[in-house]
Amino acid sequence: MEAKRALEEAEGDMKKAAEIIRERGIAAAAKRADRAANQGVVEAYIHAGGRIGVLVEVNCETDFVANTADFRQLARDIAMQIAAMNPAVVAPEDRTPEHEGTDAEICLLAQPFIRDSSKTIGELVRDVVAKTGENVRISRFDRYELGR
Repeated sequence: MEAKRALEEAEGDMKKAAEIIRERGIAAAAKRADRAANQGVVEAYIHAGGRIGVLVEVNCETDFVANTADFRQLARDIAMQIAAMNPAVVAPEDRTPEHEGTDAEICLLAQPFIRDSSKTIGELVRDVVAKTGENVRISRFDRYELGR
């Protein structure tokens, strides 16, 4: 029904209707931001012939959503992003004075996604929130590199 309403509002324009649905999903996601996210996955990613490894904890509200393909792909994409871009913190509010550089260099959520630079990691997370209807949060990560 939501798609039908958006299509009617967009007067039959599919692209405009998709944008309307996306905007509504983002607005709904903002309302969910305070909900507890105690379920989720710990994703492991090994890159560059075993020279770089990442562990990332991505949380959601229910184990049902944690087992969906969209959520699992999000966790995998985030782990690859961390391996490639080596952020220092999850969000801008996590920065400390010793973290020098722009938010896009330091903060995971502000970084352009390595597979689609038109989106940030934060937008990628919001898209999954809009699809699943649950609060999704990146709790923490660790990146390991040989020789460091």
